[in-house]
Amino acid sequence: MSEIKPWNAVAPRLIDVAMGRSPADMVIRNGRWVNVYSGEIVDGTDIAVAAGRFAYVGPDAAHAIGDDTEIIEAEGRYMVPGLCDGHMHVESGMVTVTEFARAVIPHGTTTMFIDPHEIANVLGLPGVKLMHDEAVSLPINVLVQMPSCVPSAPGLENAGAELNVDDVAEAMQWPNICGLGEMMNFPGVAFNDAKMLGEIAATQAVNKTVGGHYASPDLGLPFHGYVAGGPADDHEGTRMEDAIARVRLGMRAMLRLGSAWYDVAPQIRAVTEAGLDPRNFILCTDDSHSGTLVNDGHMNRVVGHAIEQGLNPITAIQMATLNTAQHFGMERELGSIAPGRRADLILTSNLPTLPVEMLIARGKVLAADGALAVDIPPCDYPDFAKDTVHLKRPLTSGDFDIKAPAGAGSVRARVIGVIENQAPTRALEATLAVSDGLVDMDRGKDVSQIALVERHRKTGGVTNGFVSGFGYDTDCAVASTVAHDSHHMIVVGTSKDDMALAANRLGEVGGGIVVFSEGRELALVELPIAGLMSDERSEVVAAKADRMVEAMRQCGCTLNNAYMQHSLLALVVIPEIRISDIGLVDVTKFEKVDLFVS
Repeated sequence: MSEIKPWNAVAPRLIDVAMGRSPADMVIRNGRWVNVYSGEIVDGTDIAVAAGRFAYVGPDAAHAIGDDTEIIEAEGRYMVPGLCDGHMHVESGMVTVTEFARAVIPHGTTTMFIDPHEIANVLGLPGVKLMHDEAVSLPINVLVQMPSCVPSAPGLENAGAELNVDDVAEAMQWPNICGLGEMMNFPGVAFNDAKMLGEIAATQAVNKTVGGHYASPDLGLPFHGYVAGGPADDHEGTRMEDAIARVRLGMRAMLRLGSAWYDVAPQIRAVTEAGLDPRNFILCTDDSHSGTLVNDGHMNRVVGHAIEQGLNPITAIQMATLNTAQHFGMERELGSIAPGRRADLILTSNLPTLPVEMLIARGKVLAADGALAVDIPPCDYPDFAKDTVHLKRPLTSGDFDIKAPAGAGSVRARVIGVIENQAPTRALEATLAVSDGLVDMDRGKDVSQIALVERHRKTGGVTNGFVSGFGYDTDCAVASTVAHDSHHMIVVGTSKDDMALAANRLGEVGGGIVVFSEGRELALVELPIAGLMSDERSEVVAAKADRMVEAMRQCGCTLNNAYMQHSLLALVVIPEIRISDIGLVDVTKFEKVDLFVS
């Protein structure tokens, strides 16, 4: 792979190329330079590249051309800095870091700031180190944020591992760690939790960036306390007022467009309508599954979407390049086409739609016309990262029985309400019938059953509840060992027989996602690495994911990216109500609540 040397090791060569004393490795001629510093497009620009970095950007690079210089004719196309994803989780793509990179390089992504807290919740610090080391080996820039909240909500869930302040301090010394991952325990910060503040202090002590995650609509004193605690950005806003509040208090507002999170449109109005300075806005994806990556795009999709909302194209590109680099203190390395920076660049003939006709990273052509131009070998994960689904015994339909209070003919039950295209849920209630002492689901009211099956410590625990919003209208079940953030197994279904079949199937294959209907397996995505990621190529996983999504549709689900909604049903740090291994959790009060309303 194309290793990048530090600037001070190659500065003499860059100067010599810029001065015409030494030939460049590559010269790109006659392009339209999208300058994210000045906010202008400069026609008739040449670029000279040496040692994987930009050496000269100006009207004529003829002085830098030697016998062995690679010449690329831009032919008047736009030259755009490689795109940066300011916050994302590789594991949501259901593939390894290597395969994620293979999927996004043809879409123009050259930098990703990843938070591997999914694998951390299963394997702890060794899991984070695996992804850190894999990231270093890649031909694009993959910077790692050390996970901050493992488990995400102590006392409300039990994950497969735990990280502490000493772990954070240790990881801050690793070469590819760029900061602290999203600080999800926002009540802990607001109320001076020693562990949370200790992790923030360990990060700030080495001048690295503290990621934020304030998943509450309350912009009162708890929000102010959280910001005072040190998080420097936040991607959990869903409203224009969220973006405004964050930027006014000195945070960067990260606006996300993932597979199921459509939070750019309402928040970008803070710029397009309220007139806020766009320098403190960053675009990101957060969670994208492999089907989205392979079929729809990555950061080019987010930039295009922001432009569709009325944002100036150069401003949108700034939010996915320079703004991101500056936020992480890497402006001298990333985010612009300027001398000394890593030579990460897109050639495109259309700025608003951003077709990626060529992708150059660290001075090497990695993709052309939507396809990889280089071989990136797969990464093999060690055995300890596999075989992580530990069921005490095969499950039966009886494990999903919900007993009614003695003598009850019906019950009033709490129900998790899914909100399409958003991470929050609604705390709903429904009156449900009782048959033979067991509470019934109600397909007519779109009330399915949900169960969390403990899979880390072989306890045999099953937590049962109800969920609404998927629209399943047949006997079916969907099970997944991707269940943010503790990553137990989540099973949603209208048939307890199918729920048992689905859960046992994932135990057999070591994790993944499976859809059953009327006793028959409709789709399976095997995820043997920590129960989160596949060891197959991204395009293979994307095809399996497409079949999984189609199988959910066959069962009556019409939600956009319903699987992403499914995977967040145990996320006990985002309101309003979730399920965990300890029971139902009210995330507005951060406390366990009864399934039945008294």
